Amino acid sequence: MTASPGRRVLLAAPRGYCAGVDRAVIAVEKALEQYGAPIYVRHEIVHNKYVVQTLEKKGAIFVERTEEVPPGNIVMFSAHGVAPVVHEEARQGRLATIDATCPLVTKVHKEAVRYANEDYDILLIGHEGHEEVIGTSGEAPDHIQLVDGPADVAKVEVRDESKVVWLSQTTLSVDETMETVDALKTKFPGLVSPPSDDICYATQNRQLAVKEMGAEAELVIVVGSRNSSNSKRLVEVAKLAGSREAYLVDFASEIDEAWLEGVTTVGVTSGASVPEVLVEQVLEWLAERGYGDVELVKAAEESITFSLPKELRRDLREEAASLVAERGGSGTSDA
Repeated sequence: MTASPGRRVLLAAPRGYCAGVDRAVIAVEKALEQYGAPIYVRHEIVHNKYVVQTLEKKGAIFVERTEEVPPGNIVMFSAHGVAPVVHEEARQGRLATIDATCPLVTKVHKEAVRYANEDYDILLIGHEGHEEVIGTSGEAPDHIQLVDGPADVAKVEVRDESKVVWLSQTTLSVDETMETVDALKTKFPGLVSPPSDDICYATQNRQLAVKEMGAEAELVIVVGSRNSSNSKRLVEVAKLAGSREAYLVDFASEIDEAWLEGVTTVGVTSGASVPEVLVEQVLEWLAERGYGDVELVKAAEESITFSLPKELRRDLREEAASLVAERGGSGTSDA
């Protein structure tokens, strides 16, 4: 690993795993260790190809629908959260459940329920089809309407302009969200904001670090998967901050050497679902091409941790078997 004169890497800090992702991944690993394979997971536990493939090798089975899980098994809900109807599907399917929803997403769910109970119209800022948006919308479908960016504001209609509140998907770009909020406030001057910022600390911190290095780095490489909303936002933030080019890659092998032409400073960061090993591989790849001088760009300190789901303190295999027995159905634990 060598450094060529004038070539350097700016490494963002913080980057990679946030507390919610760390909790979710460890929850799958602990469940496999405690209960044995298989552990079914509804949707990808987090949006990262490497993480999903690694957990599959250990015995996790990822499914898109609750109905795909045989009765008498354990199913885990991903960090993005699910709607109440999914919990009911699991109950009807005689499944024991582990809820690995990020606590910050759970907070948004609770806000949605509270404002719906107070009969507010809830404007949910987010991207259509994203798992987190689907889960939050399911908490109060009669009160929530999606606003997918400023361009959507014109079509928003509410029953009472004095009872309107906005909530947001936690992984959006801070700037993008506030642009939408400003447009909504112009249309609805009485718009209520949630009691605290619904864009999670990890999203804000990672974007702040990219903003700080974007003006210096001609090229920014974001490690993350293409279905990761927060990773894609980092690419956008880098370009807005002044970087000439920014690319999203799952692995170092996806980097094109042509990207380095005329580049002296490369910025490197990773989305909130990305393990550090993938960043290290990118740094090694760059060092082999003369970018061995690494400088840290530190935007914030992170010390937040979340406790593991409470369900990991119970015997869920026995609980799942009891659900099958109680309802007179047949099932297999597959364990």
